Amino acid sequence: MPSPAQHDPHHHDASARHDPHLPSSPTRRVGAALRRVSRAYSPHEDRALGGHLGAVVAFGAYAAAWGVAAHLRGVRPAGRPGPWDVLLTGAAAFRLSRLIGKGTVTSPLRAPFTRFEEATGPAEVNESPRGGSVRSTVGELITCPFCLGVWVTTTFTGAQSLWPRATRTVTASLTALAVADTLQLGYDCLLQKNTE
Repeated sequence: MPSPAQHDPHHHDASARHDPHLPSSPTRRVGAALRRVSRAYSPHEDRALGGHLGAVVAFGAYAAAWGVAAHLRGVRPAGRPGPWDVLLTGAAAFRLSRLIGKGTVTSPLRAPFTRFEEATGPAEVNESPRGGSVRSTVGELITCPFCLGVWVTTTFTGAQSLWPRATRTVTASLTALAVADTLQLGYDCLLQKNTE
């Protein structure tokens, strides 16, 4: 007597799902292609290219979302930014990226994705990513001020087009904080030099 599985058109034998001669799904083909590229790119170290590709796609969607928001509000593209705006945005992005990626006070936000390594300077720490592919990619992103700088700069640029006055207040405040930090570090260096 034939089994119910033989009459069920939706039944798939587990062994058939893993048969290399059967056509694979697009997702499996993409995954296999990524693994081949990753092995060729870095044969002696796992670089998690799939996670990095996901981060690039996520950033593209994030940047596009700012463009869509500006379009829906009828905001026209601004002309060339002034030197003052570039300076404020650059200094603010530098300070906020380091605060998010290295600050001792923000370590609880990074803790689910990172592992503490050592204290490196005034109110800063070194951490390493941990966990699986997605988790370690997030950990790598949020511990890298250079990586965060791209996201923060995009945020400030998008916010500048929608809320210019409020954004200038935020960037000016973060720039003032960066200047204050520089003065603090300079003062500490002078004290150490005088006590030697």
